[in-house]
Amino acid sequence: MYFIYILYSESSDKYYVGYSDDPIRRETEHNTKPFNTFTSKHRPWKLVASFPAGESRSEAIRIERYIKKQKSRTFILKLIASQHDSEQIERLVRVPTGRD
Repeated sequence: MYFIYILYSESSDKYYVGYSDDPIRRETEHNTKPFNTFTSKHRPWKLVASFPAGESRSEAIRIERYIKKQKSRTFILKLIASQHDSEQIERLVRVPTGRD
């Protein structure tokens, strides 16, 4: 099972969206990896939301890209507020497949 996770950096007032099969491990990696990356510049990160994104990695990537393309803090805040409402999450991240 893959998940979409949302991290928040209080020091930079920024959100980060990613996907993983283990969001807690990814939070730890974002806070400890020695690489010079976007997330390393805004530490510490706190996991503020995670929700299921399906069984396949490709589906999780599609959802992550859809969320990032929105370029909307308001959209991310709606996801955080809805993280325990699977029907609302599905409505928010209904990604067009090209077959719709």
